[in-house]
Amino acid sequence: MERHLAEKFPRRHNRKLYSFSIAVILILATLSFIPVPTNAASFTASLDRDSIALGESATLTLKFEGDLPQSEPSLPEIPGLNIGSALRNSIDLNINGVPSSILTLTYSLAPQHTGDFTIPALTADVNGQRLATAPLKLNVTQPQVPMAADIKSGSQIAFMKLTLPKTNIYTGEVMAADLRIYYRQDARLAQPPRLTDLPVAGFTVGKIASSDQSQVQIGNAIYNVIPAKIALTAIKSGPLSIGPIAVGLLLDVPSENQPRDPFFAQFGVHSPFFSGEQKQVALATERVNVESLPLPVENVPADFNGAVGNYSMTTTAGPTNLATGDPITVRVQISGRGALDAITLPNQAAWNDFKIFPPTSKVETTDQLGLEGDKTFEEIVTPQNTDIRALPPFSFSLFNPDDGKYHTLTQSAVPLAVHSGGATVMPAIAVNKNSAGENQTPQDILPIKENFGTLETKSVPLIVQPKFLAMQSLPVLAFLAAFIWRKRTDSLANNPRLRRQRAVAQLVRDGISDLKNFAVENKPEEFFATLFRLLQEQLGERLDCPASAITENVIDEHPVLRGAPKTTPDDLRELFQLCNQARYAPVRGSSELNSVAAQFEKTASELQNLKT
Repeated sequence: MERHLAEKFPRRHNRKLYSFSIAVILILATLSFIPVPTNAASFTASLDRDSIALGESATLTLKFEGDLPQSEPSLPEIPGLNIGSALRNSIDLNINGVPSSILTLTYSLAPQHTGDFTIPALTADVNGQRLATAPLKLNVTQPQVPMAADIKSGSQIAFMKLTLPKTNIYTGEVMAADLRIYYRQDARLAQPPRLTDLPVAGFTVGKIASSDQSQVQIGNAIYNVIPAKIALTAIKSGPLSIGPIAVGLLLDVPSENQPRDPFFAQFGVHSPFFSGEQKQVALATERVNVESLPLPVENVPADFNGAVGNYSMTTTAGPTNLATGDPITVRVQISGRGALDAITLPNQAAWNDFKIFPPTSKVETTDQLGLEGDKTFEEIVTPQNTDIRALPPFSFSLFNPDDGKYHTLTQSAVPLAVHSGGATVMPAIAVNKNSAGENQTPQDILPIKENFGTLETKSVPLIVQPKFLAMQSLPVLAFLAAFIWRKRTDSLANNPRLRRQRAVAQLVRDGISDLKNFAVENKPEEFFATLFRLLQEQLGERLDCPASAITENVIDEHPVLRGAPKTTPDDLRELFQLCNQARYAPVRGSSELNSVAAQFEKTASELQNLKT
């Protein structure tokens, strides 16, 4: 049997079959180790920093890799943490023939107080799979107050000071706190200062007013100064405190890797060829302690109702010759410095013979904080009997914190002449004098007319009169108008792209008018800020993407703009470059601004006519 098999299958054939089997096994083993591209999805969340100072902002990044979610996740409301709008960035990939995507959502987080904030786990549905991120912690600390030596040496890029006119005040007294923000001359404000924390234990905060900037030299450096006044009113007695007040700044500072700007060193103006880098700066003031004194309890006037300040009073009343029940208008004007909004008129105990109606008031201030001015009251009173000979004196009591005493302001009595209102004359019925005899008593009620006379008939039927037909067509026309309006409203509601197109078109029309006004008034900063926002809104609407994500790069990257006229991308690049350069070399002159406004109006018209 063995000899038969050996003769039927020679040994060389067995070696070939063995070698072929080994080769197949090696190929299969090699293929098993080759990675096969998959489309597995992942969802992660991260913070650029887990610890910041109050006044700074952190960036939260949500990243999807692989497949994209059915809907973007929404962040929950976190008390004390302002969350900005999402900036969206997506990238489509193709790895070994397998399509893949990367979606990045970034949010700006601006805390409103110190402490630890927790960003909870976020979930998203991706191809039926529920993905979740890990919770994140953000620690917010109080900004450090710089030392006096650092300020004098000029090494401090920015700092802030708080001063009070006095530290001993009375309850109910108002004062203006002086807040000053200093930033070094070689830096530039990228955004207006942002007040992040204003702790004022025992005070109420009124208006906040700012004035023009100035410059001052402190030690070895020159600083720009932003002054502000804060109206504060003490509402309780005892030891109180103000601060630390926290403010966030976004500054353009010189880059450490760039040489010193010779144009700034020579003329004190930044050159457009030397750009810097943006830096977040958190500022804080020291805590200022205040002693609030209670109002004295001795010699308090009977009609004192809490008015604290330095005031004067004038009153007028009229008319003075009237009947009982007629109105008298009493005008009381309180003028001076203090909490004008809190002033109320006291009850007048001597006005018992008058009916008094609730007064109306109006405040007119003469300063930015609303601490000085006039408050005018108008009160209606009516005399109730004819024995009244005068309107009793009007009195108003106050506490003056300047001398620490109560004062009562009094106006003299107003003489009145009050007479009786008289009997009411009943209306008489007009009748013919000859209809009744001399001894006949006049009739109080006229008889009913029995004969109405001949009825007049219209010769033209109502159905053929034009006025009648027009009146009958009004309901039909109203129904058709309502039907057409409803159809257009439903069509607009189902077409968000059209709604956005109309809203942006109206925004651009209003913005062009604003640009022309800024050009006439020669306000380059407001002009280019408005121009940049209009470019973002118009391009965002045309390209169907968020306006906040629009930059100069979309001109070359987005395929929609390839169908635009050749001059449109060039005009857009020039407008973006003018907006960027305006931060370092502002355009001067209304004629230049008008030409830029005309260029944008032409470019916006071309974009609106572009088919998407």
